[in-house]
Amino acid sequence: MVKIPCIYENGQIEDIEASESVFGRVYNEALVHQVVKSYLANARVGTRAQKGRSDVTGSTRKQWRQKGTGRARTGAATNPLWRGGGKIFPNKPTENFKQKLNRKMYRAGMCTIFSELLRNNKLVAIDEFQIEMPKTKVCLQKLKNYQLENVMIITSEIDSNLYLASRNLPNLKVVEVDLIDPVSLLAYDNVVITRDTVNKIENVLQ
Repeated sequence: MVKIPCIYENGQIEDIEASESVFGRVYNEALVHQVVKSYLANARVGTRAQKGRSDVTGSTRKQWRQKGTGRARTGAATNPLWRGGGKIFPNKPTENFKQKLNRKMYRAGMCTIFSELLRNNKLVAIDEFQIEMPKTKVCLQKLKNYQLENVMIITSEIDSNLYLASRNLPNLKVVEVDLIDPVSLLAYDNVVITRDTVNKIENVLQ
């Protein structure tokens, strides 16, 4: 078992026990790189549209006779080797960038990220993160009480007050356990999990 420091709003700190298979793994840089690369690739959408030889405007007449001119043989002016011709293997909006990653590897990579965050003192737990009213100022004050900046908070449930109070803050991201991703975990200076999400994270990743 490993221990995660749990911070209360009054400043008191208490250690809570967590699974070593999730929060105590040895760092594997190659696996983390593969998980992040796969996540970014799967989120990518084909936005490029290039023209092939059948899409460009140009004469389809044979440019000169096949033999006897001394020049290389050629056909239509839409030939990809010609200026103004179509592109060989053009990119299409339907292009698929997806990279398959086994579920076991993805979970192992996420556990590795959580473990490295804990080793580098970038992962802490808090008792709870609830907002009494949908006010950004109230959310800022709560972050100030916990002394948190540029932080990602993982909670079991996001109610309307918390969503409305946190959505305009550029250095704060609040997500539920089911929506955590490797890129966000690495993007923020601190990652905070609520006390009741520790078991949920372990159930999802084990």
